[in-house]
Amino acid sequence: MTNQQLTRETIVPFILDIFAKRGPESYLGEPVSMAEHMEQSAACAREDGASDELVVAALLHDIGHFIGDFPLDALENGTDNYHEDSGALILEQFYPAEISEPVKLHVAAKRYLCTVDASYHDKLSAASINSFNIQGGKMNAEEVAAFEANPHHKAAIKLRHYDDDGKIEGREIFSIDHYQPLLQSLLAK
Repeated sequence: MTNQQLTRETIVPFILDIFAKRGPESYLGEPVSMAEHMEQSAACAREDGASDELVVAALLHDIGHFIGDFPLDALENGTDNYHEDSGALILEQFYPAEISEPVKLHVAAKRYLCTVDASYHDKLSAASINSFNIQGGKMNAEEVAAFEANPHHKAAIKLRHYDDDGKIEGREIFSIDHYQPLLQSLLAK
């Protein structure tokens, strides 16, 4: 099934299938797989008392790595894969902006936090520092203003922290299958 053939009836099975097929792949030099990272990010959102929409955004924030036109190791090899854009393009067709916009902004949120909080950069993993540099580094004043003007920027900042915390080897979490009813219930009407 190609992205163009996705419908409201097929998007959730597509997400579950792509997690099953691509989820076990290595996550950019981190000690967890891609699926474990996204599932842990969702667990962090749940533990924080986030809305269902933000939990799903955390769960799907890196889905663009699976569906974009770049190989999974593009960032590791010095090429920006724009996974935030490709993920958001799929999600915005089926889910509300409270899900797709934080996904679209999660890379910008990392750049923003590194710009406005000098200590944030020091908390990033080596892989996140590498991708930060490839994805544009610190923001300029215009980029900061544009990010702050987006009504979903605060959710994106929260998502960014869940993303940072979702990299613990061996952590017990729910798999994507646990979220199937939520993925179905949040489909935009």
